[in-house]
Amino acid sequence: MSGAAVEVQGLSKRFRIYHERNQSLKAAVMRRGRASYEEFWALRDVSFDIPSGVTFGLIGENGSGKSTLLKCIAKILTPDAGRVVTHGKVAALLELGSGFHPELSGRENVFLNGSILGLSKAEITRRFDDIVGFAGLERFIDTPVKNYSSGMYVRLGFSVAINVDPDILLVDEVLAVGDESFQRRCAEKFSDFRRAGKTIVLVSHAMGQLRNMCDQVAWLEHGTVKDVGSPGNVVDEYVGESHAEQQRESVAVTEGGAEAEPEVDRNRWGSGEARVERFELLDAAGAVTTSVRTGDPVTVRLHWTAAEPIEKPVFGIAVHSIEGTEVSGPNTRDADLVPDKIDGTGTVDLHVPRLLLLPGTYDLSAAIYDFTRQHPYDHRHRALRFDVEAGTPREEHGFTSLGGSWSIEQ
Repeated sequence: MSGAAVEVQGLSKRFRIYHERNQSLKAAVMRRGRASYEEFWALRDVSFDIPSGVTFGLIGENGSGKSTLLKCIAKILTPDAGRVVTHGKVAALLELGSGFHPELSGRENVFLNGSILGLSKAEITRRFDDIVGFAGLERFIDTPVKNYSSGMYVRLGFSVAINVDPDILLVDEVLAVGDESFQRRCAEKFSDFRRAGKTIVLVSHAMGQLRNMCDQVAWLEHGTVKDVGSPGNVVDEYVGESHAEQQRESVAVTEGGAEAEPEVDRNRWGSGEARVERFELLDAAGAVTTSVRTGDPVTVRLHWTAAEPIEKPVFGIAVHSIEGTEVSGPNTRDADLVPDKIDGTGTVDLHVPRLLLLPGTYDLSAAIYDFTRQHPYDHRHRALRFDVEAGTPREEHGFTSLGGSWSIEQ
């Protein structure tokens, strides 16, 4: 196919939120049949095209309209305004075990779900072994699905959906339930789909997954499209604003009881007990620089302060390409160099004897986390930009050299 696989034009969808329903005939008569409700617009004037053959991601907070949009694309919901045009066969995996009957066996549900997706009994029979084999449920295929784990539900549902051989596959968050082996098989299947020119529309809160898998990403906010573009740029903007919103919700309370909203740096977040006051890139002579060459020795230095004793902090950096791809992310916990406690001020150095980044422009992040690496004390995201010029080894493709040497025998 060429052109757009999905056209979304001025799409709007509303729901009624009831505050008080008529619980009895008497209540209905007293209110003359009227129940108290308000209108909620899950989507409002959403427009964009999804090109054929791309993997397209949808991101946004819970309630932003992502799942509603997928259901409109799948023709499960009817829009109140606008329209969705799809070009090709659509298969959707929108909810855990959607289309399954809990009392039926896995075998029976394969035929039921395949029929719902438009396959004939003969087509399902022909593909049955492939469906069960991909799901890895040969031993349990005649067991009622009510006894399946959540992961088994997902594997079987996804396996049926992809074996319909759709032109457009809609997937809503459910892949996060599968185990590592299943996710790897899904990634391989997605690659096969892309090579075959299929279109994938994916909703996920796993930002790393979206960066790696998607060609384009749309950001939904309160039912409207805030941005559409490359995964690196859109995901970075979304993550930065999410952390900024968390800071705005944690506004300081003044002595008089009034709340004062601090100035927010959308590329910096954390609880603040320890802070990265500044960080810098040093050349071989120890001088601060923003331009180095491939193969040069460099040092990344973090200057930190701790307003109170912090036990077992983890210091880390990250290097991103200018497009937003994370190239590397070393930290002191992985290096088995975690101090028992810090207090006051100090520095942390990462010495790199040979910088193997290839020529280009890169962004540097620095952070201090707790030992679990789940709680940030201070995270400064892509706050220092530097250039890498051609050096040794002299290579062109990718972001980093392997630092190897070639040999040829004949």
